[in-house]
Amino acid sequence: MEWRMEQEQSGNFQRKMQVRHVVMLSLGGVIGTGLFLSSGYTIQQAGPVGTILSYAVGAIAVYLVMLCLGELSVQMPETGAFHTYAAKYIGPATGYTVAWLYWLTWTVALGSEFTAAGLLMQRWFPDVNVWIWSALFAALIFALNASSVRFFAESEFWFSLVKVLTIVAFIVIGAAAMFGIVPMEGRDTAPLLSNLTADGWFPHGATAILMTMLAVNFAFSGTELIGIAAGETVDPTRTIPKAIRTTLVRLVLFFLGTIVVLSALLPMDDAGVLESPFVAVLDRVGIPYAADVMNFVILTAILSAANSGLYASSRMLWSLADKGTIPRSLASVTQRGVPLNALILSMAGGALALLSSIVAPGTVYIALVSISGLAVVVVWMSISLSQLLFRRAYLREGHSVQDLAYRTPGYPFVPIASFLLCLLSCIGIAFDPTQRIALYCGVPFILLCYAAYYLTNRSGSTSN
Repeated sequence: MEWRMEQEQSGNFQRKMQVRHVVMLSLGGVIGTGLFLSSGYTIQQAGPVGTILSYAVGAIAVYLVMLCLGELSVQMPETGAFHTYAAKYIGPATGYTVAWLYWLTWTVALGSEFTAAGLLMQRWFPDVNVWIWSALFAALIFALNASSVRFFAESEFWFSLVKVLTIVAFIVIGAAAMFGIVPMEGRDTAPLLSNLTADGWFPHGATAILMTMLAVNFAFSGTELIGIAAGETVDPTRTIPKAIRTTLVRLVLFFLGTIVVLSALLPMDDAGVLESPFVAVLDRVGIPYAADVMNFVILTAILSAANSGLYASSRMLWSLADKGTIPRSLASVTQRGVPLNALILSMAGGALALLSSIVAPGTVYIALVSISGLAVVVVWMSISLSQLLFRRAYLREGHSVQDLAYRTPGYPFVPIASFLLCLLSCIGIAFDPTQRIALYCGVPFILLCYAAYYLTNRSGSTSN
């Protein structure tokens, strides 16, 4: 068995991404509306302390999953990453299903992000139709992806930098407000951490933490883009481990730091009904034009996530075509290293998701959103299981662990723990009536993908 899948990129993908590009690509996929808008909902549901614990558990889960992905993507740095690992070590039907789940996740996200971007522009241009802005932003994101991988990576670097700098500034200002260095509107004393337990430690019970885990994991989704980009990364043996370490440290600092500040400064009852908890905090601290500043940052976050999403979905389609499970015309790559056919089909999928959000928001679109919410966690579970089975197969063939360029520490505890933590968040869905639809829609879709694989690929395996 050939354990190293080093891909020569001549006529295919080009290894142009450096560490800073891969780190910002991952951060760009993660830091989006889940943090800027949905974090208030989590605070209201689980309470301040519960939210901090929920994000802490989510950070541990994503850390363990990325440790597993590190070993796989360094040993086998190919575009499509975890879908091919699942096909090779779990089974070809599972790999096929994981690919379609992940493609759907980002395709649905494209539709919602272009809509949200158009709505945000209404603040400054109320007379311009939302769909004009949505179309313009869609054209921009397509152009950035279609040019070259280097141009795409640079654009994503600067998109993500805006978000990162904003979060750093927010944490610094918020911490200053917590300790009374910066005065807050309506308060004579420094809030410190008094707000965390104002309504009790767990106002809605400890089970609220479990019920919010899926939303928290979805907020962390995008870190796995490091694996997707492995096939287009300069010197993946050095770049991927460094990118994983850097990304994880920043994610923990940014997410947990932000959640602590929000939980300490916002009353629980206010957090879930605000347009953006960030705007509320900055307004109370007295930052001028806070709403406009955050409107711009959230717009940047949405475009960055769309940029990363189109990249991820097109590469996943390319990988499926490269393995022969869908028409091979989607595996063609331009001289600049862009899978243009896969890119066009992914953008078309985003357009259909956008259309379903207008025509059938309460049926088709809600089903798509539910499936995509569950899909990320299922993909993470596949990464953990793939690493567990890869290491077993690697050792069984007589190789030594020391031969691995990057080793997942704590084997087999790390892959097993990461798998179980992800499974726990799926179980939590069953206890929340508002999220239960993810199971009702997601499980049948997964079964449909398995059935489609066996119906269309009866003759053999795609894992070679």
